[in-house]
Amino acid sequence: MSERIVALLLWSCLLSPLALAKEMDVLSQASAPSMRNIGGHQDGATLLNQQVDLTLADAVYLGLRNNRTIRSAYLDRVTQKYDLLVAEDTFNPKFSINGTYQANRGSADGVRNATLKPSSTLLTEYGTRLNLAWNQELSNANRAGYNRRDGLDLSIIQPLLKGAGWDVTTAPLRLARLNEQANRLNLKAGVAQTISAVISAYRDLLRAQEQLTIVEAALKRANALLDVNRALIAAGRMAEFEIVQTEADIATQELGVEDARNQVDSNRLSLLRLLALDLSARVRASDALQATQISIGRQEALRLAQIQQPNYLATLLGSQQADLNLVVAKSQGLWDVSLVAGANQVRNRYDNDSGNGSRRNWDSYAGVQVQIPIGDPKTRQQEVQARVAVEKQELTIAEARQELERNVNDVVRDLGTRWRQYEISQRAVELSRRKLEIEREKLSAGRSSNFQVLSYENDLRTSENARLNTLIAYLNAQTQLDLTLGTTLETWDIELNDF
Repeated sequence: MSERIVALLLWSCLLSPLALAKEMDVLSQASAPSMRNIGGHQDGATLLNQQVDLTLADAVYLGLRNNRTIRSAYLDRVTQKYDLLVAEDTFNPKFSINGTYQANRGSADGVRNATLKPSSTLLTEYGTRLNLAWNQELSNANRAGYNRRDGLDLSIIQPLLKGAGWDVTTAPLRLARLNEQANRLNLKAGVAQTISAVISAYRDLLRAQEQLTIVEAALKRANALLDVNRALIAAGRMAEFEIVQTEADIATQELGVEDARNQVDSNRLSLLRLLALDLSARVRASDALQATQISIGRQEALRLAQIQQPNYLATLLGSQQADLNLVVAKSQGLWDVSLVAGANQVRNRYDNDSGNGSRRNWDSYAGVQVQIPIGDPKTRQQEVQARVAVEKQELTIAEARQELERNVNDVVRDLGTRWRQYEISQRAVELSRRKLEIEREKLSAGRSSNFQVLSYENDLRTSENARLNTLIAYLNAQTQLDLTLGTTLETWDIELNDF
């Protein structure tokens, strides 16, 4: 028996450094998401040195690398992984060493006492708890002599009701694993939401740049119209006061240019903040504004969302967590009845004035220990709370399922609507441009008024802005579709690197 006990203690000693190495490995795993194809993306230092064109892929890459929300989420994953490591270690032996040394001096004698107590505990998956300790006590007195006492203590406790059984004992570990799954899903959702925010900010900058281009083109046309007006006045074909309309329109366009430039700077700063770059970095959104039609059926979209949408999947995990909590709560309300058994062996060695020698003693015990609460309603409080939590979780899942279906229907319908609006706006721009050209020709021939040309010029600006807004809205609808279906990371070929 002694050989087996010593072997168990040695095994516990060996497990301790291995567990420490595993813990250090977990602490070193704070990583970051990455794009599988990262060739050619802009570096942050490059952005600070000169004005550069920034593509949407560059913005996504920089967001993955620098965004503070994403970096914070990966730091949280370090503690979350360590929590799982602690839970996984539940059924491994635990080893500890306690020791003391004390020197006493008195008028009668001087004594030096030393104690050493290595101990090990083991919890099995069925609730059995084993405790093993090796006690050593040494006393060495100047006059009283030498005395040494050592021995082994072994105890076993097996719950029969409260805390008994595989389901109850392993519930905390299974809960920890479910929490880990939920944490991974939350990480995926957080990265997807942040990337979607980066994409939206990039397109806002692109929109502002295009609006600046539109208003600058309108200002250029207004100046050209001013030249035409002057020529007509010089030829006596236009009253001189009519030129005031064109000059007022030019002033309005100049005001629009200043406003558009301000909007470009504002949106640039918003994008740089999301990318965690220096706000003085000079960047320009360089992607061409174009779109291709994407169509997906509602049933297919709902099927994808039900198997990939991280927030929805995390809600489903909540049902399993509530069920496990109920199992534990039921067990906590039972009587505390356990089988107990143990044995110990003690050996004494002494060398003093009365002689020297040694003796060995041992004893063992077995029995039952019972603790029964009487008249205490707290014993069922946890179970009642857990049952209510299970029923509420069923309602939460039903609500999440309906909300997911509604969101999918909304985003699929919105995608189709935005595309049709974009097609209509394209036709409106072409017709407005043609209408303005015809009216300019009529003005040159003296068959139209300055007011009519300016009115059609305003129509063209309005239609160009409408086309720009509908195009951006359609592209954002595609991004929202990915976010709703849980396919953002797959669309952008992003790996979470969350091992």
